[in-house]
Amino acid sequence: MQELFGTDKFDILPHAIALLAAYLLAIPIGWNREKEERSAGLRTFPLVAIASCGFIEAAQTMAAGHAEALARINEGVIVGMGFIGGGAILRLKDSVQGTATAASIWVTGAIGVSCGLAAFDVALVLAVVAFLTLRIMQPLKKAAGIDDEGPEGEIKTES
Repeated sequence: MQELFGTDKFDILPHAIALLAAYLLAIPIGWNREKEERSAGLRTFPLVAIASCGFIEAAQTMAAGHAEALARINEGVIVGMGFIGGGAILRLKDSVQGTATAASIWVTGAIGVSCGLAAFDVALVLAVVAFLTLRIMQPLKKAAGIDDEGPEGEIKTES
């Protein structure tokens, strides 16, 4: 039992820092989606980020020295984010809704993975660019008179 809780095996601080960073970096994205009344919001995005980070953090000890193993774990997280994002997309008669939310979920997963790999600079850039894209592009689209996105982020498709 001492081996398990010794300093070599039980060092919570680096993991807590990575998880907290992932959580905090995802909040602005979740806030934006919540404010825009999208299908996923303030609770979903931080949870996606810490889950992605947690999978990477938990697997690093097991995959230490085996780049292929860590790559497979990353692939699994990426597929999982795609699955969750796919659930946010709805196709109706002549429109598709939820693509921006799905892409936001995808980038939030990347933020979590980046934090899990201690690439905090990458995570920060992803978070800032994602938030600014969501915040700035919608008013720009309206100002330009582009009417391909409805109230729920729907994209009109040709029948």
